[in-house]
This record gives sequence, C-alpha cells and structure tokens, in this order.
Amino acid sequence: MPLRILILAAGVGAGHNQAAGAIEGALGRVPEVGDVKRIDILETTNEIFAKLYDDAYFTLVSEVPWVVGWGYDSQDAPFNVPPLVRWWDQLNTTDLVRDIRDFDPDLVICTHYLPARLVALMLTRRQLRASLTLVATDYDFQGLWLTSPFTHFFVARQESRELMVRLGVPADRVRVSGIPVRPGLDQPVDERAVRASFGLEPHLPVVLISAGASGGSYTLNIVRQVLRCEQPFQAVVVCGRNEALRAEVNALVSRRQERFSVLGFTDRMADLMGVATLFVGKPGGLSSSECMAAGLPMVIVNPIPGQEMRNADFLLEEGAAIRCNYPATVGYKIDTLLADPERVAAMAASARRIGRPNAGQSVVEGSLELLTPPLWISRDAQRSMLQASQDGSAVVDLEPAKQLQTLTDPITGGSLAVMTRGQLSTLGVTTWSTSVTIARSSLKRLRWQTENIDLAVSGRWLLHGAKSRDFGLL
Repeated sequence: MPLRILILAAGVGAGHNQAAGAIEGALGRVPEVGDVKRIDILETTNEIFAKLYDDAYFTLVSEVPWVVGWGYDSQDAPFNVPPLVRWWDQLNTTDLVRDIRDFDPDLVICTHYLPARLVALMLTRRQLRASLTLVATDYDFQGLWLTSPFTHFFVARQESRELMVRLGVPADRVRVSGIPVRPGLDQPVDERAVRASFGLEPHLPVVLISAGASGGSYTLNIVRQVLRCEQPFQAVVVCGRNEALRAEVNALVSRRQERFSVLGFTDRMADLMGVATLFVGKPGGLSSSECMAAGLPMVIVNPIPGQEMRNADFLLEEGAAIRCNYPATVGYKIDTLLADPERVAAMAASARRIGRPNAGQSVVEGSLELLTPPLWISRDAQRSMLQASQDGSAVVDLEPAKQLQTLTDPITGGSLAVMTRGQLSTLGVTTWSTSVTIARSSLKRLRWQTENIDLAVSGRWLLHGAKSRDFGLL
C-alpha cells in the first residue's frame, strides 16, 4: 500500500515551514509514497496560543533579545521541559491530535519540536502507529528537540550527532542530513539573464541584503553602511512583505538608485543567490543553509542570541562567513571583502564544502529506508541524559548505575530502547551480559515497587502485549 506521510511544522518565522516544504517536494519524487499532508500546527490552534509562540517570540527578539538567549540556554539540556509547559501544549493542541489520528499516517516528519513532543506522546499512549522523524532546522543541537519515543533524528552537522551520541542516543538513530532547503541552489544559473531581469550590471559584484523575518531598523542601518562602500558594487535589498520598509529603503537610496534594486517579496531568491557575491543578513538556520548550498559567503549581522549565535559560530569556524559585531562598521567590513576577491573566493569554496543542497532528499531516503519501531528512552535514562548535559560530560562519565545501555533487536541489531544500568541490574543484567529477557511475569512484581515503576512501564511498552521478549545489549 502507498505510504501515508504527515509533515508537521510551526510558523514561528519562515524556516520551519520552508524546511517542511523542501521535504514535501522530495517526497513527491518517491513512487511508493501515497498521500502527503503538511500542517502548520499554529494554524490548528487558538489565536492566543499561536500568538504566544509566534508574535511574542519576535517581540522578545526585537525588544529584549537577551531573554531569547537565556530561554535558549535554559532549554539546552534534553528532557528538561517543565510539566506545566507540557500540559499547556497538550491543552491547546487537541484539534491537531484529532487531525493526526484521522489521517492515520505511516510516517510523521516534524520540523519543529512542539509537534514532535505531541506525536511522541501519542506513540507512548498507543494512539498512533507510525515512525517519527525529527529534523533539526539549526546547525546546533538543542536538547528541547529530543523526545521519546522517536524513530529517526536528522541533524545539520557531524558535531551535533557526536554530542547526541555522547549523551546516550544510539548512533543508528541519528543521521547528518543538513537542513532541508529548496532544490537547485547548487545549480548554475544563467547569470547574464538573471542580472538583466533585475536590472543589474553584468560585471559588478552583487551584494544581496535580506531583511529577514523581523526586518526593521537594522536593515536600514545596513543600507546606510553599504552606501558608504568605496569599492565598485551593486546591491539588491529584499524587504519581503514589509512594504513600509521597502518605501523607507527606496527613500534612503534615492540618490544612488543605479546601485540599488529594492524588492518586496520575491520567489526568485535562488536566482539572486546564484548571481550574488555576498549575502548580508541574519544567520537563521534556513537562510544560512541556503547560502551554503549556493556557495554564497555570508556577512552576518545582528544574530539572535541562542540559535543564531551558534549558527554564526559554526559558519565562522568553517570559514564561510564573517560577523559584524559593530553596527557602525558593517560597510567597512563589506568594503574590505569586496577589495579582496581571493578571500571571497575562498569563503565561497568553504560554503560549497559544508553546503548540503540535497538535505531534503537525504531526510526522505533515511526515513523511508527502514520504518523501524520507535526508540524508547526510559525516564531514568532521560534523567541521566539531562544530568550529563548539565554537567557538560558524556553519560559514560556518570556513576555506573546511571550509565546507559541500549536494548537491541537480536536479529537486526537495531536499537529499540535505552535504559540505565541500574534499571537493567534489577532484571539480572551484569557487566558481562550480552542479552536480556523481559517477561510479563517479572514486570508484575516490579509495578508495585516505587523505585521500579519506570522499569515496569518501559518493559510493558516494549512487550506490547507479548508474554516475553529477548533483547541484545550494547
């Protein structure tokens, strides 16, 4: 039967939905895929909840960005969401849960952590039988995304995968895909035709300035700075749907209109990236990954504390970007780059090296390769992961009882669950054990022992009605 696939995103900024769209496009090229449905979960909930997730976030970014950074850091460790927050999310997403159950998907792909948590809860309660794929949309791993159970976790870079493995997530559950972007960014464009269509000179370097989701005063400052550049250049300023900003930029550049093309919303960003020399803007996960896929060096301005700062760190580390720490020197730094074509070429090569233009296809292929059972992580194992993250260590550095072991399928060797050594010792597992049998009869006595309730719940979930089951141990 053709597979039914549900893609869940959240319209907090544009990136999560853009990644979902890239995945949807990749699914459309797979013959065995049947119905595909994509939902922005904030469109299924009430207005207050949606505004708290979307509008309130951008208000904080604009007015008190340090609060955003604090919030990001406070949720950096996995399995640290307060119970009240989980309850609030569940209370406001009942319509979404109903939609998911009605669609009855074989595979759910989430590009935001909120729907991932909700689907994991449905899997825990056996309200759904599906694989759950999580797709990170920033270069860094944030523990807020990690949930249980899940099937596949796709991250943007190798270091994020290494961190998750050191925190105790089985290596076979984490893959490096990059961040899904629109297709074709790595393909050459007809540069002469594209430049002509935007009224650009055929030989001058192009500085592409993006207002981003928030736009505003920082964009006007960038334009003022670029106006002072002494090197030959031409600039394209993309203001999106912010018509007021577009009018302000047009007024600002009125005396040098031959150097500037000021656009509103455009669906030709791929063409613009194909002819641009530099991209000037914020390092959002999708913007950054699109630039890398296109081999386009970035001039980073005004990164949001938290995820954008960490995105910037990665891009700087890889030599694909520079960051402007002082608003008054943005023009100077752009001018310096334009005066050094060899450096710009080296940055472009670095961008192409780390770019992953086929990330959406990688996510689809990895998710469909093997629709394995979701991975269960016991509550005690979650606490060990949380402690290791907060301590800045690996789980192997915890005390022996809190260290983790992976239960595997004895036939395929694939991971099925993660528990602590202390839990498994209750079932007779020793340091030298290579397998364990979980039986319903042994779980009955454990459920009346307070210290073993988590083990009993985990065992029952793994048995799923069977009397007993054998597992390998790693």
